[in-house]
Amino acid sequence: MSSLPRRAKVQVQTAVSKEEYSYFSELSSASEEDDKEDTVWEPQKKVPKARKQPAPKESKPKRVPGGKKNTALTSGGSECMAVKEELNRSIAIADVDLQETKLDTAQTLKTAKTKRKNPAQRTKKLKVHEETITVNNLVDGAEIPSTSTMGEGVCKKEESEDDFTFGQSPLKRMKTETCPQGQPVKFPGSANTIKEEVEMNWDIVQVLSERTNIELWVCANIIRLFNDDNTIPFIVRYRKELINNLDADSLREVRQTLEELRMVAKKVHSTIQKIKKEGKMSECLLKALLNCRSFEELEHVSAPYKSGSKGTKAQRAKQLGLEAAAKTLLENPGQLNLLSYIRSDVKGLSALQDIETGVQHILADMIAKDKDTLDFIRKLCQNRYICIQSSLAKVSSKKVNEKDVDKFQLYQNFSCNIRNIQHHQILAINRGENLKILTVKVNISDGIKNEFCRWCIQNRWRPHGFARPELMKILHNSLDDSFKRLIYPLLCREFRAKLTSDAEKESVMMFGRNLRQLLLTSPVPGRTLMGVDPGYKHGCKLAIISPTSQILHTDVVYLHCGQGFREAEKIKRLLLNFNCSTVVIGNGTACRETEAYFADLIMKNYFAPLDVVYCIVSEAGTSIYSVSPEANKEMPGLDPNVRSAVSIARRVQDPLAELVKIEPKHIGVGMYQHDVSQTLLKATLDSVVEECVSFVGVDINICSEVLLRHIAGLNANRAKNIIEWREKNGPFINREQLKKVKGLGPKSFQQCAGFIRINQDYIRTFCSQQTESSSAEVTNEKQGKKKSKTTVDAILKPNPLDQTCIHPESYDIAMRFLLFIGGTLGEIGKPEMQQKINSFLDKEGIEKAAERLKTTVHTLQVVIDGLSQPESFDFRTDFDKPDFKRSIVCLEDLQVGTILTGKVENATLFGIFVDIGVGQSGLIPIRNVTEAKLSKTKKRRSLGLGPGERVEVRVLNINIPRSRITLDLIRVL
Repeated sequence: MSSLPRRAKVQVQTAVSKEEYSYFSELSSASEEDDKEDTVWEPQKKVPKARKQPAPKESKPKRVPGGKKNTALTSGGSECMAVKEELNRSIAIADVDLQETKLDTAQTLKTAKTKRKNPAQRTKKLKVHEETITVNNLVDGAEIPSTSTMGEGVCKKEESEDDFTFGQSPLKRMKTETCPQGQPVKFPGSANTIKEEVEMNWDIVQVLSERTNIELWVCANIIRLFNDDNTIPFIVRYRKELINNLDADSLREVRQTLEELRMVAKKVHSTIQKIKKEGKMSECLLKALLNCRSFEELEHVSAPYKSGSKGTKAQRAKQLGLEAAAKTLLENPGQLNLLSYIRSDVKGLSALQDIETGVQHILADMIAKDKDTLDFIRKLCQNRYICIQSSLAKVSSKKVNEKDVDKFQLYQNFSCNIRNIQHHQILAINRGENLKILTVKVNISDGIKNEFCRWCIQNRWRPHGFARPELMKILHNSLDDSFKRLIYPLLCREFRAKLTSDAEKESVMMFGRNLRQLLLTSPVPGRTLMGVDPGYKHGCKLAIISPTSQILHTDVVYLHCGQGFREAEKIKRLLLNFNCSTVVIGNGTACRETEAYFADLIMKNYFAPLDVVYCIVSEAGTSIYSVSPEANKEMPGLDPNVRSAVSIARRVQDPLAELVKIEPKHIGVGMYQHDVSQTLLKATLDSVVEECVSFVGVDINICSEVLLRHIAGLNANRAKNIIEWREKNGPFINREQLKKVKGLGPKSFQQCAGFIRINQDYIRTFCSQQTESSSAEVTNEKQGKKKSKTTVDAILKPNPLDQTCIHPESYDIAMRFLLFIGGTLGEIGKPEMQQKINSFLDKEGIEKAAERLKTTVHTLQVVIDGLSQPESFDFRTDFDKPDFKRSIVCLEDLQVGTILTGKVENATLFGIFVDIGVGQSGLIPIRNVTEAKLSKTKKRRSLGLGPGERVEVRVLNINIPRSRITLDLIRVL
């Protein structure tokens, strides 16, 4: 039986509680019985059959209730040997041979079942292998359903007290030499920890780590987590130690890169099958294809073998039988006689010049497809100056719009090093090129070409023996031809593709960050609001909504058609009747005039005794939403224009609940969003919406179906089933009832449970009514077996932990923590609970507490947050509310040097657009946004500024004809 290598034994210091491991082995085993919707770790065909260990014939132990589920592991008899062998075979991501770690899910789950069968005894034998269990958890960490199985010290100390992903974490984590235990990790060069469906000549973990600049062990864990269908919100909140505390944006970037690599691998294998069918496959070509890591590389290698291709110059030369001459020139040039290949009756072989040209084409093709040669030229280009240039195209007979040409004035004679060019510049150049306004080229200097040719002649393509001058001339011509005709175009395509891909990703990420900021704008609950959709000819649409978002009144007023004075009385009457003192104005057509109208009335104290304030809100996407089936279902029979006014008001009352109804790309906080991959954009924005909705949480008994479908682990079908179950059976008493919903298997429950809240006040009232009615029934009639079961279901007990962010898998830890601090479930969210937690942590510290509870610091922090946060806690209240105003300033009133406060409307890669209340947004150039000016104390959602944040700015420049205002950032308010 193999044992742990010495170094790994020294490194592992902590062990996992046998009780903890047993409990989560049961959970792992239970997850094997997932419904059809929840897939297994890998495709069934790839799962090797594991030997079944003989199990003693014993009566099956009864299932115990949730609180007493922690049964002890047994190590008796052959089962103990099976467990030991299984554990010894799977060693953590440490400095060991990782070839032993290729255990799949089937084996792990079977082992977990074996462990579960005999929970009666504990023996000292297992202690020897406790260290092995700890290490094993890290390898198969994605398969263990709880982070609480990790020992103390498994991860670094949490950097931010914020449980959510919006702390000051960088977009990318730089590579380090430490793993979560703080121990050095070195991967063997041949280690292949993740088995992919499609095998290539490169390791997907290694390439993913290189492209994302994230540690190898983190990449391996992330792949496993995604393979096991875990969602980003779930991973970020409940699996922090497995991803080294990465944020959601970084996880999305890793997932996108992983999908790209897998798509390349699939495309390569489909290309291989196609070429094999045509009988054109060779060993050399197969190797070249399996080395491809990008679509550009694959296109370069496979282009000559496409159906319908006339064949390359090299292929035509090979058909003439000149391949042997090319190989002889390199391997044994002394014996090469080109005159012997002359055939006067064959085209292409009739003259010596033709033969030399044919040999040259074959050599050029060999050079351009050689991996070592391409690696050298790529490395050479990384260390040399390469620039991208754009210039005004020669306008064809189809005249281009002059206004469009002016938009690209900056790029009509533009040149920049590809290492220094900004992402927004690449997107602008690409757009100009697509509109036929700009021509773009990548300039590689002659110095690079000369150095490349010199290296080829002296190293890679040096003939084996003396070559006559005429043969050396052919070789030199081949190198020139290969570089100019094949390698240079390939490099240009690769550079352009890489620059475009990175720019698109950054644009999408920027859009995602802006969207998150907007969705998490602090709600304004408890107010009656008047929504105003401005307009000229068709009037301004009004909608008054209650504090619970119900439509109280709708109307139309004509403020800009000479009837302003008459309509003012109507507006005042409506505001007084509904006791409404807050007006929300959309920022569309006639916004400026409508704002001036209300500001003037407010300044004159026209609405007394009400103290009326107003705010401007973006109405992007309202017109699309107002005519959607969703809006028709929600507000039947209402005019679409009035629906827009309702939506505008609701965007202030609860921005998240309203904005999820609109397709993210229509919300209008992006940059070049129409030029990027729409598939990538939609996937990212949907992921951001899911992240925001999940972290805010939803009360499952009152939330809408639209909001529910954005919770991690749920989709439109599951959300519909939950609503139907709620309507049929009444409100959910606890989270466990979710398992009864059709289509919600163990995996779906695991992903969504932590983000679903159950309001305890509402449930207590409901349960007391149910108890009274059920007791009356028991008194009045005899109960049959079926009736008794119904009664038991009807009086299910609520669990106060269901109102918190604590995941059901950590309830056991929460209960033990409450015992430590002397708290009760009834004190959750109350000041006395906070005092008990603080005094306990002051004495012991969070690390020692986690060690006593046999869990991780990350999991314990989630438990502490859940216990200390008040009921109906909403972390959005820590962020900015809409900016309510009473008066306005005109553009003409501005002066250079004026200091103003404003609200960020949009963030781009080149600057921040700020609404300063003059009807025209000002721009803070990105160079003026420095880290020193960003608030350190304020709880931030991202490192950069985003929509909704209030800032203090100074006016630097005003260009009234072009309506442009340049600002300088003073500070973030």
